[in-house]
Amino acid sequence: MKNIILYIVIAACCFQFGAMAQGVQGKLISSESALPGATIRAMGTKIATISNENGDFRLQLPKSGQVTIQYSFIGYQNLDTTIVLGQSVVDLGSISLKPASNTLGEVIVRGFVAGSQSKAYSIKKNSIAIMDVVVADAIGKLPDRNAAEAIQRIQGVAVARYHGEADQATVRGTPFSWTSTLFNGSRLPSASVYGTRASILDAVPSEMIQRVEVSKAITPDMEADAIGGSINFVTKTAPAKRVFNVSAAGGYNAFSQNGSTNGSMTYGDRFFNGKLGLVVTGAFWDRNWGTDSYDVSYNTGSAIVLDRTSINSIMFKRYMGKRQTYGLTYGIEYKFNNNHKIFSRGLWDKFNDIRPVHESYIDYTNKRYQYNYRYSHYQTALNGFEIGGEHFFGDKLKVDWLASNYSTEFYLETPSTNDKKGLPIATFRQRINGGFMGLSSNGKKYWNFDSPDGIGQDPLLFDPMLNDASEKLDPAKLTLQQLVIYGLNTKEADKNLQVNFTHETSSQLKLKAGLKFRTKIRDAAFGTTAVWVPNAALGVPNSPALLTLASLKREEFPIGAGYFNPLTLDYSALIVNPLVPQQLFDLYTPSALSANGMRDVSPVTNATLRYKANESVLSGYVMAEYKPTDALTLIGGVRSETTMLSLDGNKLATTKVGAVTTTGVTSIKQENNYTNLLPMFHAKIALNEKSNLRLAYTSTFSRANFSDLNPGENVDMTQAIPTISRGNTGLKPTRANNFDLMYEYYFDNLGLVSGGVFYKKLKDIVFSNRSMENIGGTTYMLTQASNISDGELIGIEIGINKRLSFLPGFLSGLGVEANYTFIQSEASVPVIGTTRLDKTSLPNQSKHLYNAILYYERNGLMLRLAGNYRGASLEAINQALGKDFYTYTGKNFTLDASASVQVSKKIKAFVELNNLTNEPLKTYLGDERRVTMLEWYSSRGQAGIRWELF
Repeated sequence: MKNIILYIVIAACCFQFGAMAQGVQGKLISSESALPGATIRAMGTKIATISNENGDFRLQLPKSGQVTIQYSFIGYQNLDTTIVLGQSVVDLGSISLKPASNTLGEVIVRGFVAGSQSKAYSIKKNSIAIMDVVVADAIGKLPDRNAAEAIQRIQGVAVARYHGEADQATVRGTPFSWTSTLFNGSRLPSASVYGTRASILDAVPSEMIQRVEVSKAITPDMEADAIGGSINFVTKTAPAKRVFNVSAAGGYNAFSQNGSTNGSMTYGDRFFNGKLGLVVTGAFWDRNWGTDSYDVSYNTGSAIVLDRTSINSIMFKRYMGKRQTYGLTYGIEYKFNNNHKIFSRGLWDKFNDIRPVHESYIDYTNKRYQYNYRYSHYQTALNGFEIGGEHFFGDKLKVDWLASNYSTEFYLETPSTNDKKGLPIATFRQRINGGFMGLSSNGKKYWNFDSPDGIGQDPLLFDPMLNDASEKLDPAKLTLQQLVIYGLNTKEADKNLQVNFTHETSSQLKLKAGLKFRTKIRDAAFGTTAVWVPNAALGVPNSPALLTLASLKREEFPIGAGYFNPLTLDYSALIVNPLVPQQLFDLYTPSALSANGMRDVSPVTNATLRYKANESVLSGYVMAEYKPTDALTLIGGVRSETTMLSLDGNKLATTKVGAVTTTGVTSIKQENNYTNLLPMFHAKIALNEKSNLRLAYTSTFSRANFSDLNPGENVDMTQAIPTISRGNTGLKPTRANNFDLMYEYYFDNLGLVSGGVFYKKLKDIVFSNRSMENIGGTTYMLTQASNISDGELIGIEIGINKRLSFLPGFLSGLGVEANYTFIQSEASVPVIGTTRLDKTSLPNQSKHLYNAILYYERNGLMLRLAGNYRGASLEAINQALGKDFYTYTGKNFTLDASASVQVSKKIKAFVELNNLTNEPLKTYLGDERRVTMLEWYSSRGQAGIRWELF
């Protein structure tokens, strides 16, 4: 009942109407594009407004007569115009501002500043939220090719890298799923195969983006499932005037020793006297790539404590494939008159990740080689559209609305020869009869720092140390032992409907309220496995002989620039020529499975890994923006989000009576409904024209990941202690009270220095929990995710962008941009089987983040050298063994460079270089020396031209 009353109150606030008044409206532009975030002020009054993302503005005035309007925008000359008001809104059309000569002059290249820092700083300075902004032109200055890479330079943002390319982003050291990723203000659906709410961004080309807004302290009109903050990708909208530009580039990958192509096109124009606006952008990026990954697994499941750091296997994994990214967006708007406008935006993005994978193992536990070949063709599709409108009723009330439909899907369509689809993997094994040297006294393989008697090796100087050096990986001895199709398909679709009402009550008070309804459908099957094993390997009499790798159709191994060169030793003995992809697919045909005596041994637990979720969210908010003085702005309000969740899954029970084991599967459906009431308060103090002080208190939350909510249940009575693995639909969202204090100062020559502190008090963090439960007189070991911890996070961030224009002559084009973020977090994690709580940081949280960019811009030349550093971060918690067995990602520093030269007024040539330091990505177990993965990518680059036809 309380929720119904709340939404009725919000709706009532939405329909307030005010008295009629006069005003002006128009569009602020430069010689090149619209100017968002500009200030429009009625001189001699406290009345002012800010231009929107398209440069449009509307300024309400209390009376008719003569008035002087001043327009100001960072990096541009102020413009004053005197007009005479009538009885209705005066349309001033397009108003053009000129660059400030003392700021730009001949030093800054045409278009570099007007399109980037001036726009970003104006939006940031005038925003009521604590926000950082990067616009399209700034993204184009560096070799950042997808949406995640486009924001990696922003203060307080960290990205995860997947095989050399950024694919996820998080704000202020929180887990990736705690950052809200938005497209044009609506939460982007996620097809994360791991069941998290984190958005995978490598499918979105950076050319699709008009700007990115990273809100670190949100306001009530923003989605509140955002403990870390929100990242809003705004796609391109119709320009103020005709735009037509193209780019084309070719490149080279030093690892694969193959080429790449990249191109984009943007066309925008206005028709019917400016009433109809249209923009279309298309982009593609087709590149060859490669990776060497050195992976180590340990015997962490051993009952003997000393054996847990011994080595189970070491794998040399070679990727050599192709990635293709395609994108198409449109934006269209129609302006009926001064008061009414409708628009639509949409996108189609496709990401193909095609990578044959070659895995050569040395298996110390089983004394054998193992070779896996898989043909991975992962596909990610992101599609959708939205329609909306803006309407003014009278001169005080604005109504805007939006309806959207977006979906994203991660899927595989291999193998083509079987009705089951997923990741096909063929496993071959070969006995190592002579065994190994260099084992510890307990017969185990260790690194030297873990060995109980000091017998071991350095991870970077690994040698298999065979007793018989002639026992090499041999295709004639490698026999097919298993065929698997690993299911990974996930689809998520969101439909949204929202309406916002803004009421200009007076020159000092603005009221805003809104309602939003979103429904999400998620259909997932992560980790299901179709498995076939040859009868001969199971000892079935008269079975067909095991296939050898040598007997199958193969192709040359992809050497590229070498094989695990950074490890210095020669590992060519682990190279074997792989199957051709079609040969792999042909092994899955019914006739081949039958002819080779392959038995289907797929686990019945697959049923519990499939689920379907239907999540509906009804949200509403009321807020007020009050300016008691020109220098002080107060923002306060409350947001309510009611979540209604329904999940369908399967329950699996395994029982044993005597020697007979039976398994039964039944469907299960569970629901969970809850409401979050979220108060928020901001204060923005303009200390002077160049500086702001911002304070904020916000209440936010994070919904539990779907992998933890999955209602599927697996009951196994065959263990000594019966076990239950169960999802938890009843998980509460993690909640946070956030406090922020930030300061920003804007230099005259388009620079900025900023800094501040932030603190988050966290409640109901979700971790996996194991407990004993008595059901019907039987005691079970229950494993289930639960809200079992509180925590906190504190941080400091500082940044500067300073042009060194005070230097003489040539040196005046130099500049430096740098930012640093320090983050400390703590949560208590229970150690299973004990009463001990381990104090640890939050997953994905790095203590140190920094960016450093040295740039030069003068007389048509731009040079940039950019370094990005992310400190070590916790990635996975082991509640059974404690902190010594947590998995971490090591610190990582990448160095990129770019250069461009203005060949003519409309043509620019550019060069981009990535990963100049070729630093590997590293993960480790507890101790930084105890490597679990080292992955190398090498450097890549491209060169091309950008041509502005209009």
